[in-house]
Amino acid sequence: MPPSCALSPSLRSELFNSTYVRFISPSRLAQYRSKCVMNRRDFAFKGIVASGVSVMGSSLVTEPVKGLERLPFKPEGYNYWTWRGHKIHYVVQGEGFPIVLIHGFGASAFHWRYNIPELAKRYKVYALDLLGFGWSEKAIIEYDAMVWRDQVVDFLKEIVKEPAVIVGNSLGGFTALVAAVGLPEQVAGVALLNSAGQFGNPNAETSKSEGSILQKFVLKPLKEIFQRVVLGFLFWQAKKPARIESVLKSVYINTSNVDDYLVESITRPAADPNAGEVYYRLMTRFMLNQSKYTLDNALSQLKCPLLLLWGDLDPWVGPAKANRIKEFYPRTTLVNLQAGHCPHDEVPELVNRALMDWFRL
Repeated sequence: MPPSCALSPSLRSELFNSTYVRFISPSRLAQYRSKCVMNRRDFAFKGIVASGVSVMGSSLVTEPVKGLERLPFKPEGYNYWTWRGHKIHYVVQGEGFPIVLIHGFGASAFHWRYNIPELAKRYKVYALDLLGFGWSEKAIIEYDAMVWRDQVVDFLKEIVKEPAVIVGNSLGGFTALVAAVGLPEQVAGVALLNSAGQFGNPNAETSKSEGSILQKFVLKPLKEIFQRVVLGFLFWQAKKPARIESVLKSVYINTSNVDDYLVESITRPAADPNAGEVYYRLMTRFMLNQSKYTLDNALSQLKCPLLLLWGDLDPWVGPAKANRIKEFYPRTTLVNLQAGHCPHDEVPELVNRALMDWFRL
């Protein structure tokens, strides 16, 4: 399936001067690991920078990023879990406090290739493919934000089995947020990287007309036929390696990490037999219905610390959204990065450092 982001550069210079907040000690965390409930007042997170401070990268590098290990690409995938009768792919590495990584639209666990090995040196890191994406099954269902929420909630219950921090990019960010609301006793913190989702419009009209017989039985079927033709063509175009590379480069400010590894991690799942139908359902059911679930609704129910790692140069989701989230939810630490839509892959060394400083487990 076509991408939502991609990778990029290099070893950057020192992150930034940090402003710290006191964190829980490792010994106390060990006590909590045996429980499914964590007292968030004790799980104090360390804020790495004051809101508004930008991080500027330095020299470019060729792949792989110097000084960082990269997750080996496995065409067959890593581990599989059966959820509601569907095959779900995930990666797990390391030992320690659990961190769960959730990819964005069109991506997979492999998009965290420079984050998993580094974070796994100190934590137990999971990265899963959402249903319909990556190496997970391309199920023919009605896709909805709550489907992925339920998937992540059940993954936490059945696979992780203890309190964890959830980290998500783009679509995965919004999924992480609603999952944290759905299972507050097992989510100790949430980190969002250029998250999808929008704030509700209180002036929006909610009434729906029943529609005429002409609309129901003539115009609607014709509209669906037209959508299938157009979206079928768009999917055929979008899954071409050259097109994927072009889209990735449009959302990566530094395109050093837009390489064969990344492109193949997107083209391979797009070749699955049901990928075209899943794309159609996502574009017509989910993408056009995003206003049904809003950031303000989710944030108003959130009960844990929130970290925003935001690529300020993102052409799709600018820094204004991050500022608005921080304003709405006071328990937020905001880190601004000079990167595009996928900072975890474009400036992985900065994101890894920022996450580990924030965790300080």
